[in-house]
Amino acid sequence: MNYRTLFPRDMFAELDRLQREMQQAFEWSPSIRGLTRGYPAMNVGSTPRSVEIYAFAPGVDPASIEVQLEQGVLTIAGERKPVEAPEKATVHIDERFSGRFRRVVTLPDDIDPQAVTARYSDGVLHISVQRREAAQPRRISIQ
Repeated sequence: MNYRTLFPRDMFAELDRLQREMQQAFEWSPSIRGLTRGYPAMNVGSTPRSVEIYAFAPGVDPASIEVQLEQGVLTIAGERKPVEAPEKATVHIDERFSGRFRRVVTLPDDIDPQAVTARYSDGVLHISVQRREAAQPRRISIQ
């Protein structure tokens, strides 16, 4: 999400921002990390104890979503069925994504692949991957 301020910026910073936006507009090719702007939209964050992934997929049957974790790479794949227009209806705008999707997220090395939970509620898939106990921050007492 881009936020713009009301204050003038440095001209070179503005040109750099414009170049990034133009580059992102043409980066629709798949890569190891999935699509630059793909479906479903995702938020990925971390806490000291876990990595939290939220995939926003309203209208998707949870049974059609496949979540796989292999060698530190999390893959979310599935299919969103198209909405059928009534017979004899003319569709002027169709912006709703339908079809197969796949998103890939590379996770940090300190995750525990045995401690993964996934829940789907109100169109949001929430995946929580716990970090290994050895990687947890701990306080060292001074003697």
